[in-house]
Amino acid sequence: MLSGRIDGRRCSLRWAAMEVEPDPAAATDPETQVGPIPDSGVVLRGQTVAPGLALGPVRLQIDEMSRGPVERIPADAVDRELNRFRQALIAARTQLEDLRDKLRGRVPEDEARILDTHTTYLRDSVFIADVEHLILNERLRLEAAIAKVIGDFDRIFRLVQNATLRQSAIDLRDVGLRVLRNLASEESDSRGDEPSSTLEDALLVARKLSIVDLFTLRNERIQGIATEEGGLTGHAAIFARSMRIPTLIGIEGLCQQVSEGDFVILDATEGTLRVNPGIQLRRQYAQTARTTEDEGRPSLHGDWTRPTPRLKDGLEVEVLASCGNLPEAQQAGEIGLPGIGLYRTELLYLVDPLPPSRDALSHHYRAVISAIPGQPVTFRLVNIDSSMGVPYLHMEREKNPNLGRVGIRALLANEGVLRRQLEALLIAGAKSDLRVAVPFVIDVQEFSRLREILVDVRQVLRRDGLPYRESIDLGIVLETPAAIFGLDDLAAEADFVAVNLDALQQHLLCMDRNDTEFARTFASLHPFCLRALQEIVVRANAASTPLSVFGVSSRQGENTELLLGCGFRSFCVPPALLEPFLERVQACELAKAVELVERRAAESGSSQADRFAGYRHGYSPP
Repeated sequence: MLSGRIDGRRCSLRWAAMEVEPDPAAATDPETQVGPIPDSGVVLRGQTVAPGLALGPVRLQIDEMSRGPVERIPADAVDRELNRFRQALIAARTQLEDLRDKLRGRVPEDEARILDTHTTYLRDSVFIADVEHLILNERLRLEAAIAKVIGDFDRIFRLVQNATLRQSAIDLRDVGLRVLRNLASEESDSRGDEPSSTLEDALLVARKLSIVDLFTLRNERIQGIATEEGGLTGHAAIFARSMRIPTLIGIEGLCQQVSEGDFVILDATEGTLRVNPGIQLRRQYAQTARTTEDEGRPSLHGDWTRPTPRLKDGLEVEVLASCGNLPEAQQAGEIGLPGIGLYRTELLYLVDPLPPSRDALSHHYRAVISAIPGQPVTFRLVNIDSSMGVPYLHMEREKNPNLGRVGIRALLANEGVLRRQLEALLIAGAKSDLRVAVPFVIDVQEFSRLREILVDVRQVLRRDGLPYRESIDLGIVLETPAAIFGLDDLAAEADFVAVNLDALQQHLLCMDRNDTEFARTFASLHPFCLRALQEIVVRANAASTPLSVFGVSSRQGENTELLLGCGFRSFCVPPALLEPFLERVQACELAKAVELVERRAAESGSSQADRFAGYRHGYSPP
């Protein structure tokens, strides 16, 4: 069966069935074929920013900041260049204002305010003065002057170990790109050039992910983006997810492996970019795209979104949503998931240098709760380390941010931030089933102190006459080795335990999960990590404490089957990635999963596990 959704909700192709004996007669049939399909083209892999499916010709976006030799102008052309600069700034501001109006109601207001930052840069006196100085004194052509100013700022900010300043450099670069592209468009129009392929019909391939690349100069949304560089938490990534533009980043050597006009299939849900695939594969994906366009914005209710998914042998598994922004929460509500098992609350703390107000926080949390009415929502307290450059939580970057003041440590060191968030949560959840997860807990003392603060917060709200939720479940996010050893004590205090599998593996193995060199290790659970997970399940069950698991690695390879074999029965999954996850669950048999865990946990090292790292259950071509 071939199925797809452009916006990322149903984008995986089912190429194979589990437990099917190979049939030589079916070797050319993609419906029954196990393994790589014929003529699938060059397959490149990246990291998913926003899931979804898009296909079409490539528009290769060159880096305007490093284009060609520096051009100089004669003295009598200076006034003309300065006037071009002023007109380009006005045009860019108009575009941003139009885009802000177009996005009103389509993205959360907190995210739309990112565009206000870009408008501010277009009026920035330092930026304008530096560009004008290069035109007046060094006689640089406008395009060269802008590129030099942006390049100088970029190099300076790259030397600063501060995520906020780095994001500022990226925003300024985006502003420069917008101005440069307006100038290029103006020049092309003046020459009467015929436009090449339009971005609305093409997929953009670029070196870096940029907000400018998410929309055309006419502010029309493009079909999809693949880049060599970019981050998951940057402003461009936030917009890509809100606009549901299929986006992949981190594709090594992308611009050297793809040419202008190449036909590509971008399956951002699976994390693949197929370059010049065969005609059969193109037709199948094209049919998927046409079906989705005919249906418009589909309802996602269906057999595969059953509230109680079951293993092959009938065992029920709870699947809740894992979300990080309001559109994801809305998607969970549209699908009909039975709750949000983990909502990450960092976004509002990262879009503005000032701490969000209690009203702003409670308004946002109410919107999340309303997106999935009548269902429980678990909010994780803000979890920001010193590398993210949030000044009211960390005065400076610590020597080792991952092991410094992070999670509950940072919040207890900044009680004002913690109290404000707790107040907002209690107000927002006054009439809702709301739970709070506490990140990076290592002992009962931290957890007990949080409960004491929660009592004080209730008294403040009662004194102010504000409606609030009197009683909430308070749980821990288990992500440190210390919490495993102390789980008997923690489980006795906590109302639930949520395992952050990515962070836990990182701390158990002392490996950076963002380092591509270690990607294979995280893709397949290390035998010693399996033993730790088995111990976690035993201790949580002994205390009768509800247990769940979340994280990218919980959905990779055979890890889902291994987690089921360990005894996990509750999973938190991004709504857009629900279908492939459910397919994995529904293909598992408990007895086989338990047997696999026992065999794998008995191994003595990762070298034995490596042979399983590429195993994909046949759900989609590798």
